[in-house]
Amino acid sequence: MSSAAATPDEEFAAFMADASPRLAHTAWLLTGDEHLAEELVQEALTRTFLAWRKVRRRDPHAYARRVLVGRRANDQVKRNREPSYASPALPDGATEGGERAVIDRDRLVRALSTLTERQRRIVVLRHLVGLSEQEVAHNLGVSLGTVKSTASRGLAQLREVLESADDAAQSPHHGQES
Repeated sequence: MSSAAATPDEEFAAFMADASPRLAHTAWLLTGDEHLAEELVQEALTRTFLAWRKVRRRDPHAYARRVLVGRRANDQVKRNREPSYASPALPDGATEGGERAVIDRDRLVRALSTLTERQRRIVVLRHLVGLSEQEVAHNLGVSLGTVKSTASRGLAQLREVLESADDAAQSPHHGQES
């Protein structure tokens, strides 16, 4: 990313253009709220910019992600709130391409909102962002065993929530009366 002619500000601008979409996706998965996600990304990029001279030669993506996850944890303690998700029934029947993706994404975010904050962070970083168990442990400052056990419990809960939603959607009395 850096070249001999690029200034640190130019390097950061290139980093920001590259990292912003991934950070936004991670923040949205962690919060389930577009506005909170945008705030987290802005905070992560601001802090990364302030530390740019130190982190630019290492792994600025990892640094920004750690800031983002840390800020989310701090904000959660301060605000002690999660977005409220209503539970309307999902539409019955087949949907066309893009609609199916939106419905699947909505189901995932609803299911993620049932996890504890720690479970959500670990499941998102491990299985949706794709970090290794060691990277998640390092990012969150927890042991490898904590990552493994928390991810296992979180995934089991996600499966249960998604399966119960599937069962409810397939119930013959679901939605309308016959």
